[in-house]
Amino acid sequence: MRPIQEVFPLLQAPKKIFITTHHKPDGDAIGSMLGLAHYLTKKGHEVTSVSPSEIPDFLMWMPGVNTTLNYEELPAKALEALTAADVIFCVDFNDYNRTKHLEQALADATQPKVLIDHHLFPKPVWDYGMSIPEKSSTCEMVYDFINLCGDNALIDLDIAACLYTGVMTDTGSFKFPITSASVHTMVADLKNRGLDHTRIHEEVYDSWSESRMRFLGYVLIERMEVFRKYNSALIVLSRKDQNLFKTANGDTEGLVNYPLSIAGIRFATLITERSDEVKLSFRSKGDFDVSSFAKNYFEGGGHFNASGGRTKLSLTETIAYFKKILSDIHPK
Repeated sequence: MRPIQEVFPLLQAPKKIFITTHHKPDGDAIGSMLGLAHYLTKKGHEVTSVSPSEIPDFLMWMPGVNTTLNYEELPAKALEALTAADVIFCVDFNDYNRTKHLEQALADATQPKVLIDHHLFPKPVWDYGMSIPEKSSTCEMVYDFINLCGDNALIDLDIAACLYTGVMTDTGSFKFPITSASVHTMVADLKNRGLDHTRIHEEVYDSWSESRMRFLGYVLIERMEVFRKYNSALIVLSRKDQNLFKTANGDTEGLVNYPLSIAGIRFATLITERSDEVKLSFRSKGDFDVSSFAKNYFEGGGHFNASGGRTKLSLTETIAYFKKILSDIHPK
């Protein structure tokens, strides 16, 4: 993969650009995709943003969401845009399989492909890119990309809102260790442009439905198990649990973080039963590497303190397997 600066000559004249992110997108995925889309549009390019699946409800306020294609809803239109593109940008994922339905189409595409991502171990499939795991978020990297292009002055309030959303959510509102001085420098720049950070925080964190709040209470009382011996906690969500509260897209976002608020808990896991597989989310404090844990046991990966995985085992089998691993590795 060549340095991203080498793609600059391809962007000197207006191009048709396709941007996508990972399946089940979060704030950083949508923020980086839309922030980059707004910037490239201002540069005169024709940009199509495609989310591989539905955008969570708590992100539907974001500027540009209304023109973003949901692949699961409009696959033909999304593939038409991919075929017509001159350049393909991929943000916030490092393996085509993270896009699920788009995986084969991206693999078959022959146009130049550009990666902007902060996850470990990117696959060697992109022509150009930035891959920096030390960065707080892909949104911070899109900000860096705009600055590398010498276009800091083009950052408007729409771009700022998108990029701030991703940085805020991926740093846990700036509390995670990955929050560097450069993050605060970026936020200061966005604030100087008039960014309303309070409104964004309210849109993301303070706009829950009543059913989602009651769902959270149910999860913490009925579906959380604490393993003091292993400094760990586990939340399990069956399809029955989700149907009981008619959970909407995004309602499980952030649940895995709650057990880490318990004194002494260093490792938290959320196991979610889906129609075609069981998904796992991992979070940790300190020096327990959940990226390696996910890679070694659950076909996953991610960041040192935040990662995910999956399995084709049943929910019951997954729980038993996880508990056996927990007793074997004994996290500290």
